[in-house]
Amino acid sequence: MSLYSVGRKITTVFFRVFFRIEVVGNDNIPDEGPVIVCSNHISNLDPPFIGTFIVNREVHFMAKEELFKNRFVRYILYKLHAFPVKRGLNDKQALRTALTILKEGKVLGIFPEGTRSKSGKLKKGLPGTGFFALKSEAVVVPCAIIGSYKLFRPLKLIFGEPMDMTQYRKQRISPQEVTDLIMEEIAKLIDTYK
Repeated sequence: MSLYSVGRKITTVFFRVFFRIEVVGNDNIPDEGPVIVCSNHISNLDPPFIGTFIVNREVHFMAKEELFKNRFVRYILYKLHAFPVKRGLNDKQALRTALTILKEGKVLGIFPEGTRSKSGKLKKGLPGTGFFALKSEAVVVPCAIIGSYKLFRPLKLIFGEPMDMTQYRKQRISPQEVTDLIMEEIAKLIDTYK
């Protein structure tokens, strides 16, 4: 059994015990092929929360480079399919890694806002998400996390219907415009299920 599978079992128990979990739309995650899961970002717990409840696939997340400085932590993060990104810079290595993940037909998890929203309100998404959507063959699954991670309180994870990016790849549409469309879908999920 992989470390990812072991980690998922542990986090499943953690989230089920300490929060009142509701997951909607898990069947919207395709069983195969490249997928970009795009979620709002409200806590450091967001990546394990999403990864735990996407039960049919393993998710690869970007993580800030600082987390990889400790050798032991770096080993664990790589085993959990995280890879480093230099925040605030045009990190070409991280871009290549993400595109390779999608080319291999895997699942990439992205937080389009780029950083956590301390207010919990949705912020403007960055163009990087649109870049990955346009430069790969992936479908995009919008995702909303609704709740506050307060112990024993409700915490919802909503997966929207997959967005086919084919038409946008054929048009002269910018990465920022694609990101904006994805953010609109995330906002709709939040408004519908809050």
